[in-house]
Amino acid sequence: MLKFISFGSGSSGNCYYLFTENDGILIDAGVGVRALKKWFSDFGLSMSNIHNILVTHDHADHVKCVGSLSNDLKVPVYATQLVHAGIEKNYCVRQKVNGANVKYVEKQKTFELGDFRVTPFGIPHDSSDNVGYMIENNGVTFCLMTDAGCVTDEMKEYIMRANYLVIEANHDDEMLMSGPYPEHLKERVASDNGHLSNKSCAVALAENATERLRHVWLCHLSEENNHPELARKTVEMILAGYGIVAGKDFVLEVLKRKTPSVVFDLT
Repeated sequence: MLKFISFGSGSSGNCYYLFTENDGILIDAGVGVRALKKWFSDFGLSMSNIHNILVTHDHADHVKCVGSLSNDLKVPVYATQLVHAGIEKNYCVRQKVNGANVKYVEKQKTFELGDFRVTPFGIPHDSSDNVGYMIENNGVTFCLMTDAGCVTDEMKEYIMRANYLVIEANHDDEMLMSGPYPEHLKERVASDNGHLSNKSCAVALAENATERLRHVWLCHLSEENNHPELARKTVEMILAGYGIVAGKDFVLEVLKRKTPSVVFDLT
């Protein structure tokens, strides 16, 4: 059975784990190694089951511990060439990925990775490069798309294909515009290469979700410009306007910023 857990989702650190009984993929490594080891132990999980690491992009909250983890576990790190180059230059990544463990992915090129079939796809963001991942296992399709300035046609295709979807709902538009950020940062967050708002996330779901979608997790919520309950209610309200009932048509949950979720069974 395929299982999923989030170990952190937000600007303090992002890390997601998708696993079967015999294989596991870590997606992003932006939380501390010590905390990750403790949480694995708390949930009765084994770090030795992590056989590969996938990276979405090279911002510190997604990669600051990727070198340490990869070198410690002796596992490869998969990312685009541009993202790997960005990791190498990122001063927040103190321990770089060992050259033997640097593996490249290409957008829209599907590859086999242990128990999984992985397809990277483009996500617009102001990093060196950015991808989402569609990961398939035994007829179950899991998609993750985070740090997205806008929803592209390419992303819509993967929303339509997903049984399980992690998607960004970073900010509330009004909170962002009236909040403490300087103007240049507000413009950056709201741009087409910034972060997805609650409303944009909701419309993307409403217009592209299919009957195969079973569970959605809202991820990467801003601490300053959003609130879990606000994100959930905004998405629920917009979905309802399209005749979609969260909790009936599919489960809708919000991932915690700094602490783990429960372990979800993806059946």
